[in-house]
This record gives sequence, structure tokens and C-alpha cells, in this order.
Amino acid sequence: MTAPYPFATFADEFAGRRVLVTGGTRGIGAAVVRRFQLAGARVAATARSAPSQAMDGVLFIPADVGTAAGVETVAARLAADWGGLDILISNAGGVETKPGGFESLSDADWQAILDLNLMGPARLDRGFVPGMIERGSGVVIHIGSVAARLPLAANSTLVYAAAKAGLATYSKGLAKAVAPHGVRVTMISPGFIETSGAQGMIADIVRNTGASEAAARQQIVDMLGGIPVGRPGRPEEVAELVAFLASDRGAFVSGANYVLDGGTIPTV
Repeated sequence: MTAPYPFATFADEFAGRRVLVTGGTRGIGAAVVRRFQLAGARVAATARSAPSQAMDGVLFIPADVGTAAGVETVAARLAADWGGLDILISNAGGVETKPGGFESLSDADWQAILDLNLMGPARLDRGFVPGMIERGSGVVIHIGSVAARLPLAANSTLVYAAAKAGLATYSKGLAKAVAPHGVRVTMISPGFIETSGAQGMIADIVRNTGASEAAARQQIVDMLGGIPVGRPGRPEEVAELVAFLASDRGAFVSGANYVLDGGTIPTV
């Protein structure tokens, strides 16, 4: 049974809007999909594999947006079915850690991480933003990470941080290019959000060290330098910021990168 959504929503807030959420079957992506559904949008989600539970009312498109072919599949399907998009949420991303230091990663490892976290959003934008420009309106939101400003030195996570830093620079430049045509580009950089992926990391620490779940969670918090608000974030808290930025209430927001990390990175 699906838990109640923790925040108030308005059933017609995004009525008639066509929304795509990549990586939309779990974690932050699933929360974003649900938020737009509750607000009346037509929602499509894409991921490499089908969701474990049915996503009623959501158009699911199986695809790997870390590849050019996967992006082409998504773009072609939505062009045929919907005639384009109003809101694009590029949420798919992540990294599989490998043992060893930075020197253990091959060119192929680098390319795979860059393809998913940087090239995926860029290819999606190339597929959908021209149509938004033609219609004179649209919203693109890239989901980044505080890793871009707080990189960890461990192997593939350093490559992930570099990819997200590149995404931040790209987002700012794209925002400047398309804002005069009625298209807004923004970015959200979450910190420690307790998604299923984060819970898997906690389980790995418990299994490898024998620590309690609470101690494992605190180990991740300590690794980040602490979270002043005292807890990890929730996927729905990211989804709420996404909804604001995508809505008409955020109409004056363009080119911004919102750090959503409970205060981990000090404000300067």
C-alpha cells in the first residue's frame, strides 16, 4: 500500500502539462512522478528496468538514458504519443563504486559515468528543448548533487562529482541561451537524501562493519561533514522543490542551482 503523500497538493496545478521524469521508478524520481500526478499532470517515467510496483496512470518507457540510443527511444516515443514536452526533469544518475583509488578507473569507466550523469541530460535537452523554444515555453530541471562542491576522494565517486560539476556549468550556460525564448532551466543539488539507494549503502555498511543501522547512517552523515538540521532529507522534500521550480510560481527563476542538503555546505 502506498503511503500518503506528506504535503498538500492541488489537483489542477499542472493540469494539461506533459512531464517526463528520468530515473522515475524509485527514490527521488518516483517521488517527483507522484507529485506531478497528484497535481494533474500527464506524466511519463523512464528507467532501465520496469518498476517493482505498477505505476498507474504513468507512461513508462524502458530506456537507458545514459546512451544515445536510449534517449532517442524516449524522444521518439513522446514525440509520437504527446507531440513534445512541457516539463523535463533529468533525474537519472548515479555511480557504481569500484575498489581502488582514482587510478583504478579506466577510460571506459569514466565514459560510462559521464554518459549517464552529464551526456544523458544534454542529449535529452537536445531532443526536447527545441520544441519548447518553438512553442515559447518550457521548463528543464537537472538534478545534480552536492558532490559537485563537496567531492569525495574515493575512486568512481570522484568521477561522479566531476560529472555533476560539469552538469552545473552546462545548466547555467543553457539557461542563458534559452531564457529569452521562454524556456527556464534550473538545477537542484541534493545532499544526503534517504532513498532506496542510500538505504542500500547503509545496509552495506551494516553488513561489512557490523554497525547498527543508526550508526551506519551516522557514518554517512559524518563523511559529509554533518547535516545541521540533524537528519537526511526525504525524496518528497526534493519533489516539492521540483514542483515549485516547474510551476508558474517559479516563473522568475532561471539559471539557479539550489543546494538542498540540510545545511551540509555552509552558505557563503
